[in-house]
Amino acid sequence: MANKIKSVFVCNSCGYENPKWYGRCPQCGEWDTFEERIINDEPASISKLKSNSGKRGLAQQIKDIQSDGEHRYLTGLSEFDRVLGGGIVKGSLVLLSGDPGIGKSTILLQVCQHLGENLKILYVSGEESAHQIKLRADRLGVDSPNVFIMSETDVEIICEHIKSDKPDLVIIDSIQTVMLSELSSSCGSLTQVRESTNFIMRTAKDFNIPVIIVGHVNKDGNIAGPKVLEHIVDAVLYIEGERNYNYRILRAVKNRYGSTNEIGVFEMLDNGLREVLNPSMMMLEGRPKNSSGSCVACTMEGSRPILAEVQGLVTPTSFGNPRRMTNGFDFNRMNMILAVLEKRGGYFFANMDVYLNVVGGLKLLEPAADLSVALALVSSLKDTVVREDVLAFGEIGLAGEIRSVSHCEQRIREATRLGFTRVVIPKDNLKSVSKELQKEIEVIGVKYISQAFDAIIN
Repeated sequence: MANKIKSVFVCNSCGYENPKWYGRCPQCGEWDTFEERIINDEPASISKLKSNSGKRGLAQQIKDIQSDGEHRYLTGLSEFDRVLGGGIVKGSLVLLSGDPGIGKSTILLQVCQHLGENLKILYVSGEESAHQIKLRADRLGVDSPNVFIMSETDVEIICEHIKSDKPDLVIIDSIQTVMLSELSSSCGSLTQVRESTNFIMRTAKDFNIPVIIVGHVNKDGNIAGPKVLEHIVDAVLYIEGERNYNYRILRAVKNRYGSTNEIGVFEMLDNGLREVLNPSMMMLEGRPKNSSGSCVACTMEGSRPILAEVQGLVTPTSFGNPRRMTNGFDFNRMNMILAVLEKRGGYFFANMDVYLNVVGGLKLLEPAADLSVALALVSSLKDTVVREDVLAFGEIGLAGEIRSVSHCEQRIREATRLGFTRVVIPKDNLKSVSKELQKEIEVIGVKYISQAFDAIIN
């Protein structure tokens, strides 16, 4: 009698497995994400992975472990190195993800051109043929003789080639297109992505070869595959940007060898991605003059202060319920600021449509942008122009107070460098601003939201 075929239901969102089908995943709460998978009795491919170090199962005292220091490869793109924490660490596994067509393969080919001058690079593609990659490389000007292209989807063949050829850097584009032949599931499935990444990770660690893998995103913008994929790798990088803009922002979601607060800014051109070394200047280009509803904010991205224009538009509503829309700023936080302005400042938005936009595609994530948002909205409501040479930052509390923020002096110095003559900050931050800096620019400290608008227009 033939054995009964066994199956299990797997959540596509989080990887939760259960012998029964559920409409809603009990682990992540997502609906209609369970798919049936057939279970084979054949051994899992991961059992074949054996370390080549020869020291499996041996515990060592930490003082006896040799440390040769942290060796990094500089990519030739200072913005890329900034996000990585100073370059690519030997033996690290980096996951690069982003929307389709955002520039993942483009930036990696540009990295190949620079590192290929001194290092041997293996570029593995499961999506394109070698001829297609060559066409894009010609457009980007990538012609280094040390860059080798391999079109392959079998992970075991790829890792065997890495073991025999021992390149200095490996790029796999993408992890959703490669597979282990011993697993019955298709490419891109949760099991294939998890086991393939584990296979590649062990190869990278055993031979101390850095590997960059490209990951797809799902319809929600999250990295496709199981969440364990992000736990396996050493760094998770994400390229974001609006399709209507040429600018791309590289952000680290996870980094074992550096900070996750740094960002890199690039501009997409015909011949590839170009670094933007002065993002503040870029964000303020084309700023309208003598127009109400505009105020400049300063946000900190790691150790870098970036200036961005915040635009607010307040108009009488034509419907029973006024509309609220944001772009580049948290929607719920804007509603909170509107409530504080009504209750504590005496500015009424109850019968007004409110639209808020951060120019340039930048997202203001920290509370220090609250004051600029509030001033832009009040400026539009009163149809009063905010002076062009004014910068404002500060967190707004529910009592209408302006609370202190970090890195105050760095923000002010950036404003001074770009020609601003007046900056409005929380009053508690005044004590941290040096007397020399206050001579270069007019610094105004405000305690409550009611004082901030008066300081802006006077």
